[in-house]
Amino acid sequence: MGGLESFPRITPFLWFDNQAEDAVNFYLSIFRNSRRLETVNNNGNRPAPASILTIAFELDGQKFTALNGGPMFKFTEAVSFVIRCDSQEEVDHYYSKLSAGGSESQCGWSRTCSAYPGRSCPLACRS
Repeated sequence: MGGLESFPRITPFLWFDNQAEDAVNFYLSIFRNSRRLETVNNNGNRPAPASILTIAFELDGQKFTALNGGPMFKFTEAVSFVIRCDSQEEVDHYYSKLSAGGSESQCGWSRTCSAYPGRSCPLACRS
């Protein structure tokens, strides 16, 4: 099983063309209690659009894996993350950071694309 023993049974994978590292750095800069866990480099035996194949990371206790998988799949509004906020200040912080370079949408949703232009990943803060 390799390095997956410490991971929860279900871990969301986020598919990127070749911007996984930029996206991970973007998210780590926004969420406290977050960290990069493990990087798997493309060793040349697999076709990949970047030198990094996957990056495991954690955002405030939730584990994710970012995959540089190529241009076949795109983010849509079918993928979203709800962030529990305990104050209006938190709502304002996350909303301003996550919508920067992206676009605001109805009902408090924002499409984030600062770290990976051309991709959209809707996020919402609920207080």
